Order: sequence, then C-alpha cells, then structure tokens
Amino acid sequence: MREPPRLPAGCHVAVEDAPSRADRRIIDDELNALNRPFFSGAEFGRMGIFIRDADDKIVAGLDGMIEANWLFVDNLWVAEGLRGLGIGSWLLVEGEHRAIARGCHSAWLDTFSFQAPDFYRKLGYTVFATLDYPPEHQRHFLRKSLVDPTTRPRRSADL
Repeated sequence: MREPPRLPAGCHVAVEDAPSRADRRIIDDELNALNRPFFSGAEFGRMGIFIRDADDKIVAGLDGMIEANWLFVDNLWVAEGLRGLGIGSWLLVEGEHRAIARGCHSAWLDTFSFQAPDFYRKLGYTVFATLDYPPEHQRHFLRKSLVDPTTRPRRSADL
C-alpha cells in the first residue's frame, strides 16, 4: 500500500474487500449532502416496483433511484418462467410514469451485451456510451427522455 497523506491524530486507513452496506451508506449520504445545494428543487429518492407470488416472494421487479430529476434504473429483473409475458416492459414503463410524477424528465440505465440492450432500444432508449466490459462483452449505457423537450422546465442558465 502506498503511504497515505498525514492523517489527523487517531485516524487510520482501513482497506476492506467487502465493506458493509452501512459503511457504504455513510459515504453515499455524505456525498449527497455535499451535492444537494447544487440541485435546488431537484427530486431525490428510491423507487421499487415488485411482482410477488402467492408466498410474497419477489418474482420480478424494478429497483431505481431518482437523482436530480433523473430516474436511474439500477436493476430490472424478471424470473425466467415469467419472461416473455410483458412484465419487464410493464415494470419499466410503470417506473417511468412514477418517475415523471415525481418530477423526472429523463431515465438512464446500463445493461450488458448478453443481457437486454435490444429490449431497452425497443422501449425508446438510446445508447450514449459503451465500454468493453470485460473485453469479450460490452456494457451499454442508455438513456431516454421521459417528457417532451419543448415542455421541459428551463434552467436559468438556459435563458
């Protein structure tokens, strides 16, 4: 390990291969607090839409975050036996509608080349970046406008 900068008395470096969710949350919360003044009036939060079976087990779902009026679809999953029934499309479109109701103007997500890039393209998403990830596959980053750009609120910087 490289020598760290001089730390205040009592501080030390801790490198962890599997940091706890609580520890990761501290970093996330502190960074959000630092950023929040720059996003005055913007919506932030989480969203979960789930399909549960008779035993209340999740068999499909969308896990998303709303950050500065953008919906980020963190995960969208449908159990193998339920694929092809339109559940994934319904979850994504429902998430988009709920995001619009919470002030979002756009959505973005990422998917691997072996997952569902064509699924997202059919639903209006366009690729804005691609990485070789790992080298034999690609990781695609896609976005979609959720509102008509002519009716989108303008920022003071745009005026």
